[in-house]
Amino acid sequence: MINKVIASLLPYMPKKFVWLFSRRYIAGETLEEAIETSRKLGQEGIEVTVDVLGEYITTMEQANENKVIYFSVIERFEKEGIAATYSLKPTSFGLLIDPELCFEYVREVVEKAGSFGSFVRIDMEDSGCVDAEIELFQRIHDLMPRNVGLVFQAYLKRTPADLEKLVKRHTPQTPINIRLCKGIYVEPPEIAIQSRAGVNKQYMELLDFLLRKKVYVGIATHDQELVTGALQLIECNKLTKDEYEFQMLYGVTPDLRTKIIGLGHRMRVYVPFGEHWFGYSTRRLKENPHMAWLIIKALFVRG
Repeated sequence: MINKVIASLLPYMPKKFVWLFSRRYIAGETLEEAIETSRKLGQEGIEVTVDVLGEYITTMEQANENKVIYFSVIERFEKEGIAATYSLKPTSFGLLIDPELCFEYVREVVEKAGSFGSFVRIDMEDSGCVDAEIELFQRIHDLMPRNVGLVFQAYLKRTPADLEKLVKRHTPQTPINIRLCKGIYVEPPEIAIQSRAGVNKQYMELLDFLLRKKVYVGIATHDQELVTGALQLIECNKLTKDEYEFQMLYGVTPDLRTKIIGLGHRMRVYVPFGEHWFGYSTRRLKENPHMAWLIIKALFVRG
């Protein structure tokens, strides 16, 4: 209850206060800061996927602005020679306002990245967006199968059936590329598994299924138990280092990240940036109120 109260109050607190905890998990407000962060990660042997913050827009003018911003981000990162892919949230391109125009904008972004031989990941959002986001991915995958990927959330009860259906598209000519994460949005029990043990169990079952189907997976987790299980599956399936990668959020579990890299595995870090960091931060707290106490503690421990 205390965590929920803290989380609900944070949106009304000064931005400077919220930035005290946000700065650890967000690269900054500007493209220059995102480039500098990504360059530093690259020096550690880490690749990045770059995300411009600003989901749940209210007008298609904002969607077009986001498209233009992504064009600039892609052009600059490619010019700098930074090993990067790009992640985007369909709601920031108007998915809930004009799905058809959203498709056109996202397609253009994927085409832009594809012109450099790069890749765009379509993020999965709350359960109300899942069907539309799978359809969006499928339409773009039909056009550019090697330049687009999708995220699936292990805690959703529907995910096994969704993946089984989608993997039927997977061929050497039309490969499927999946980021598998636990899931962050607060969902009711009829939609999502509620216990950590239950989520972890389904995560491992889904990962095993995808690896056996030879789908390239971004193993997105900060959970040591899941990392250990993933390493065992990689060994059992005799996978080479170019058949999967581990993925983590910027600023989260850096020690575990370093350990995985030290074992010789590919690592990609999700680097969010942009002027809308405040809304992103406060939304994440509302979705995960238990983070509030960790943040308050960190303010004291880290000074």
